[in-house]
Amino acid sequence: MEVLGIDIGGSGIKGALIDMKTGEMLTERHRIPTPKSRKPEAMAEVVGQIVKHFDYKGPVGCGFPTVIKNGVCKSHGNLHPSWDGVNVEALFERVTGNEFTVINDADAAGYAVMNYGSGQGENGFVVIITIGTGLGSGAFFNGKLIPNFELGQIPYKKYDKIETWAAGSAKDRENLSYKKWGKRFNRFLELVELIAAPDLIFLGGGASKDFEEYRKQIKIETPVVPARLQNHAGIIGAATAGLRFKKECIRTPI
Repeated sequence: MEVLGIDIGGSGIKGALIDMKTGEMLTERHRIPTPKSRKPEAMAEVVGQIVKHFDYKGPVGCGFPTVIKNGVCKSHGNLHPSWDGVNVEALFERVTGNEFTVINDADAAGYAVMNYGSGQGENGFVVIITIGTGLGSGAFFNGKLIPNFELGQIPYKKYDKIETWAAGSAKDRENLSYKKWGKRFNRFLELVELIAAPDLIFLGGGASKDFEEYRKQIKIETPVVPARLQNHAGIIGAATAGLRFKKECIRTPI
């Protein structure tokens, strides 16, 4: 079965058709820059362009870069404040005519890692950290998703959220070396270890493929491993979520 997965990020919106048996991408990734306004209608239009690009008529799984409960955006995160309270699934369905399942983007990446990547067969408490514009986190206990486990939102020093200081976007914005940025990222992981005490941490997102550049800066006791799916995990996991999320995860009422 083929399902369209869409990964929405702060800098780009990406999609591809995914084979649900193998988790393999059946098409090249199609990417369109995220509109500068980051407002709902503008971003929904881009989602519609991606669906049209693949001439796709079936259900769509979508990873969204902030807290999602039952399809509704509960916090705008790095997007425009007008996203707060928007039913994202209903918006995308209106624009495209397709059925959508929308979940947190780090949760989507986690689905990919746990079902098709390095996390297959891993039990206990596993956390997947996605490194990009922000710091997303997906959490799984014995293979079952705990949704919206947003550890990147932890306040830190003068920052409202630690991802402002330690995400991949901070490295780019401040032109930090991997050594300097790695020390910041390790501080974030120290807090993750203190608060959540995971058994294993997987890294996804853009910076995960360069793990060897900052491996020596990672000092925590919890094993930290780059996910094999790396930057495609968001798309693959979004497609997976389109079929599995409503059946499996712990749903939280609005």
